[in-house]
Amino acid sequence: MRTMNAKAISEGEEEASGMRNETLGESGHSRDVKRRQVILVAYLIAALDLTFLFMQFGIIPYLAKSLGLDSVGFGYLQTIFGVLQLVGGYIFGRFADQFGARAALILSGASGSVFFLLMSLSTSIPLLFLSRLPGVFMHGIPGAQKVITDMTTPSQRADALGKLGLCFGIGMIVGSALGGVLSTKFGIFAPTYVGLVGSLINTLIAVVWIPSQTKPKLNHHVTEHSTSQSGSLFSIREILRLMKFPGVMEVFMVKVLAGLPIGLFMIMFSIISMDFFGLEAVESGYLMSYFGVLQMALMRTVWHYCIIAVPLVFAFSMLATITDSILTKAVPSSDTGAMLGICASVHPLTRTVGPTIGGVLYKQFGVSSFGYLQLVVNIGLFVYLLKSKISLREMKSQ
Repeated sequence: MRTMNAKAISEGEEEASGMRNETLGESGHSRDVKRRQVILVAYLIAALDLTFLFMQFGIIPYLAKSLGLDSVGFGYLQTIFGVLQLVGGYIFGRFADQFGARAALILSGASGSVFFLLMSLSTSIPLLFLSRLPGVFMHGIPGAQKVITDMTTPSQRADALGKLGLCFGIGMIVGSALGGVLSTKFGIFAPTYVGLVGSLINTLIAVVWIPSQTKPKLNHHVTEHSTSQSGSLFSIREILRLMKFPGVMEVFMVKVLAGLPIGLFMIMFSIISMDFFGLEAVESGYLMSYFGVLQMALMRTVWHYCIIAVPLVFAFSMLATITDSILTKAVPSSDTGAMLGICASVHPLTRTVGPTIGGVLYKQFGVSSFGYLQLVVNIGLFVYLLKSKISLREMKSQ
């Protein structure tokens, strides 16, 4: 019965591809042009959001060190931010389902503005910890994913979501390099000022260019099966309901396990850059701007670092696109925001447990341990997927 309902919902979504035009209130060719424009704006918001985020990622360890925060305290700082985003990811997704993608993007942009404002005022360790609090609603990527998911049919979704990988690359390249340059030339707080102004601009873009309603209007029969059973923004019952859809739990676990080793390494990246490679803030920014997510065994120099970047970044981006696409197709359209919020909680979960696990691996076994861990996990997942009975093909055709 659940599978039949899911198919009916998907059919309703495909039928609603024409009705999506009602969202923008125009007709014919102009509707399709407007829809593409909105999606392009979502890409722009995502790229800017990631640029500002990576700017602060690059300077936060140096800012913490300048305030006298030791490595243990820095681990607590990272953990707090991870916990806040972990809890906020699902709440943000539910908020997007109930109030629309535009409201969610405005919330994310406003939270980012407060985040950078507090960070720019962080002249003491307590203020630095306080600046992490707005991170609970800083979810620009899930917000952009929500817009794209609402405005594309299931058959178009993987391609549209995959293009967000370009936004990720642009954000990492520009943000990491810019953060290092600004902090070196104008002081450690310069990137926070740019992030504050940029987040306000991002919020304004969402207000002006994202329509108030991006979700398609489904017929009454489909709506009965697709609406969630709880009006609250946080509900364990709703999470469990989503996980019971065919294949969702299995694909989600693959996403978590495959991203864990890479996430652990990125958590420790700033420490490794300072201790292992002896890089300054600007050099660390340049290095991070070259690659997104990378690590492997037998690394000894920065050049080894760079050589292995290409296949790792390709694989990680591909995994994220495929799993997000599958999971949003596997649940009703009214729950895509919640599902994207759950997906967005994977990285915060890693940031929550990462400082402790990553610190132990680095101190006890060195940098190469992250590569060996990734190798073992990938082999295990490869064998599992070969033998598993997850009906990925069926889920994609719904």
